[in-house]
Amino acid sequence: MQSQVRGGTRWKRFAVVMVPSVAATAAIGVALAQGALAASFSVSGQSFKVTTKQLDGTGFSQYGALDEGYTLDGKKTVHPVAVSAFKSATIKSLCQSVVTPNIPVLGNVSLILRAGDGDTPVKAQNLYIDVAQLEADATFRGIDIGVAAKDASKGPGMKGGSEQSNPFGFAQQADSVTLKDVKQTAWATTAGTFKLSGLKMSLSTGVKECY
Repeated sequence: MQSQVRGGTRWKRFAVVMVPSVAATAAIGVALAQGALAASFSVSGQSFKVTTKQLDGTGFSQYGALDEGYTLDGKKTVHPVAVSAFKSATIKSLCQSVVTPNIPVLGNVSLILRAGDGDTPVKAQNLYIDVAQLEADATFRGIDIGVAAKDASKGPGMKGGSEQSNPFGFAQQADSVTLKDVKQTAWATTAGTFKLSGLKMSLSTGVKECY
């Protein structure tokens, strides 16, 4: 079974029940060393933007959750997210950008990371991305929509730990997925392994983002 989707998500308030056409996604937070990572953490007060030319993933699942974190002035807050999980993923032409505002003297400072632009794509295992907004062309294979989150066995499972998510809430899963022309805003990424070929990082003043 195949399902092609193009669309985006814009959250006004959080609900565990998500629209079934919410697309899968992938992204990079930082270059991560090989090995197991903490199941959950307090997210920073800055979201980040990501674009990819194409992502091919196997063992996909997606469910709703809340990320605890901080504002840039240190106040506690929560962010509604759609957690997209992959047992494995390959990513072509990945770009990640984050803007730190109002630094004394410098003003806004932008960080941009790029990887996977050559013949060797970025590769990830047990990848989780907490998404706030997404646009992509997506093809799902072997998709199940409306699964209880705890029973979405095609993916790597829920993150666990102190994650705020209803295990009996809405989820979807698929054997595999292909995403093209991805644009997304996210709050967090975790992975067991993240291999970045041709990694390039640049810092500059002003607002410079992947899209």
